[in-house]
Amino acid sequence: MNANTTQITTAQRIKAIVGGSIGNLVEWYDWYAYAAFAIYFSNSFFPESDLNAQLMNTAGIFFVGFLMRPIGGWMFGSIADRIGRKKAMTLSVLLMSFGSLLIALTPTYDTIGILAPALLLIARLLQGLSVGGEYGVSATYLSEMATEDRRGFYSSFQYVTLIGGQLIALGIQLVLQKLILTETQLEDWGWRIPFVIGAILSVIALYLRSNLHETEAFENKKDVNDKKKGTIKELLKHPQALLTVIGLTLGGTLAFYTYTTYMQKFLVNTVHLTKEQSTLISFISLFIFACLQPVFGGLSDKIGRRPLLLGFGILGTICTVPLLTALSHTTSMWTAFFLIMAALIIVSGYTSINAIVKAELFPSEVRALGVGLPYALTVAIFGGSAEYIALWLKKFGAEHYFYWYITACILFSLLVYVRMKDTKENSTLDKD
Repeated sequence: MNANTTQITTAQRIKAIVGGSIGNLVEWYDWYAYAAFAIYFSNSFFPESDLNAQLMNTAGIFFVGFLMRPIGGWMFGSIADRIGRKKAMTLSVLLMSFGSLLIALTPTYDTIGILAPALLLIARLLQGLSVGGEYGVSATYLSEMATEDRRGFYSSFQYVTLIGGQLIALGIQLVLQKLILTETQLEDWGWRIPFVIGAILSVIALYLRSNLHETEAFENKKDVNDKKKGTIKELLKHPQALLTVIGLTLGGTLAFYTYTTYMQKFLVNTVHLTKEQSTLISFISLFIFACLQPVFGGLSDKIGRRPLLLGFGILGTICTVPLLTALSHTTSMWTAFFLIMAALIIVSGYTSINAIVKAELFPSEVRALGVGLPYALTVAIFGGSAEYIALWLKKFGAEHYFYWYITACILFSLLVYVRMKDTKENSTLDKD
């Protein structure tokens, strides 16, 4: 064992996990600010009269940003496995800050024409590259920094901060809506404010990450001259783990993006609540959702990971169509809230532990790459396309087909959960 690895105290371990989580929060705030404020800036880049068409265009760029995530998962995963988790996380947050600043400063379509959506696209590609690397590296970092008996609890904070990023974006939106700006001002120029804030927060996260401890798992093999670290060739030697990551992610990521990033638009566009009501519902439900993650993560440390995944798979398959159908027909703001909350409780069986499950599947030499790349590919295809598919089906009056699409994907993941071993009892982290 490397001498440096024995010097990490409990206090330093907690500090590292907090520091890594806060950096993760800022990254995801920058990513979700786009989704939260799309209802205000879509007209600035796509000046069409139809709201659904504008939202489809902004959702399309949201999806294209997702296509960069596999490249980010590969690039940053390789960096993390070869030269360190800390350096990879620092680089990813720097790239995210540049993307946010570019969105904040881009002129509108009326000013520079087609260059406006083109610059918006470039900014989202950079952010997609960044956040694609963020997931795998931060999941690996939090899992490796946690103690053996608290891995589920500690790694659950990845989704606490991931959701926290959405909460900050929505919180800023609520403040701007209710206390500072009119709807016209938000649509004209106020939507730029969250992206300026994101760029500033990224600088803070950059500082925090530059002072993190490296993980013991990486330090133990730091001096090993292994050219196979972080390579696709080495990763392909673990086909079962790769397929497991894809299968367990598919249904969970689609459900997550449906009930979080897309839900605000669904409440405005389908349920016909006001923008302010939909933002408030999203904020309260996401706050409770974030608080649930450590509870479920801690539970997995007691009973294992597999029972929680099975719970999500079974309930998600049975309840998705009834929940979304009831939600689409409600006229009550609070009925909508309780339906969304029920869905998010179900989804917590996946979100709270998916990071640790993936990290427990791979050896340290390809762990960040193994967690990040197949996850990013799956999210790019299914999570990133969720909004666009839902809006496209709505355009043709077939929105209910989207509910069945989610159900089918969760059912597929359930079949994976049934066949997989419990990673808590077969963790590669125990071999580092």
